[in-house]
Amino acid sequence: MSKANLNKIVLAYSGGLDTSVIVPWLKEHYSGAEVICYVANIGQNDDLSGIEDKALASGASKCVVMDLRDEFAKDYLFKLVQSGAIYERQYLLGTSIARPLIATHQVRVAEAEGADAVAHGCTGKGNDQVRFELTFTALNPRLKVIAPWREWHIRSREDALAYAQAHNVPVSATLKSIYSRDSNLWHLSHEGGILENPAREPEEAMFMLTVAPEAAPDEPEYVEIEFEQGEAVAVNGQRLSALDVITTLNAQAGKHGVGRVDLVENRLVGMKSRGVYETPGGTLLMAAHRELESLCLDRETLHYKEVVAQRYAELIYYGQWYTPLRVALQAFIDQTQLHVSGTVRLKLYKGNVIVAGRSSVYSLYREDFATFGQDDVYDQSHAHGFITLFGLPMKVNALLGIAGRNHYKEPDYSRFKRD
Repeated sequence: MSKANLNKIVLAYSGGLDTSVIVPWLKEHYSGAEVICYVANIGQNDDLSGIEDKALASGASKCVVMDLRDEFAKDYLFKLVQSGAIYERQYLLGTSIARPLIATHQVRVAEAEGADAVAHGCTGKGNDQVRFELTFTALNPRLKVIAPWREWHIRSREDALAYAQAHNVPVSATLKSIYSRDSNLWHLSHEGGILENPAREPEEAMFMLTVAPEAAPDEPEYVEIEFEQGEAVAVNGQRLSALDVITTLNAQAGKHGVGRVDLVENRLVGMKSRGVYETPGGTLLMAAHRELESLCLDRETLHYKEVVAQRYAELIYYGQWYTPLRVALQAFIDQTQLHVSGTVRLKLYKGNVIVAGRSSVYSLYREDFATFGQDDVYDQSHAHGFITLFGLPMKVNALLGIAGRNHYKEPDYSRFKRD
């Protein structure tokens, strides 16, 4: 589809400098095309009250604002918790998990508006371009995808400001933070600036959701989280929606300095990057859910689920939400959660999350089995036969190894031969 044939373009719009200049750029380079801005509210704490007027003043014909916070919390973040997925042992996937949701509704807006193209403001060096475009491809491959950062000659904030001024685009003249940030209901990420040197310690002033552990209260706070089939439904005895669970835990964990991660990660596009993440409430949910599963899942399921979690994390990080494999793994995860119900008590203290107790009516833990005292259900003499059979392959290997070194007479198998 050529530029001249485009009718309408739906742009994922944040109201920042980059996406604001994309509006006139699209109108200039795809002449005749109507630009519709689409804004997803996923709890990024931005003031969205004037964003429609700003989009129209930038040249858009329309601006669609969608509140996706409830859907994000229940259908994406809670699934993430249930999966136990963590990328490269530390990253709780705050940016990654949001992209398929945003892109899904962008496709729906494009279809509702009769658009033939979608556009995003992702750079050509990051992961997000992949996440957006794989979702577009999965849901509507007929839509043309426009990525201005891969086409235009704007390469700096100064270039963007000059372009905005030349095209009468209203943008804020405030000094830009040295950090590149992404914010939503789940987390806040920080990249760039001094963080590009992995040997540098982050500045304390950079953090926005969590206090420094040293400045956290001197008294610990206990938080009790109740789950039903793997979903958190109450905090400290109060029933809450998925959205309210996360916002409540964000506040409680943040004031105790919980949820900071400093990570050098492997990007999908082939380079390493250093990021610092704040995920206060998510850290509590992950910890509590993991403890409850330790009670409610049998050994083989729990161990295999850990394998699945790693692959599930990669699928989310790589933007492969709408793949048959992710859907299939989701079915497995959903099945494992049927009896993950109960309560976990956590103690928060100066950046630490300490498990203070867990209970469930589906607990597989039996005190009468596990006790070191006298019991009537476990005969310790049976352990000898179990160990003998369990270690038989190791014994055979050892005997063959010894025989190879002539320390042990090789068994004579001839007497077992049939005549």
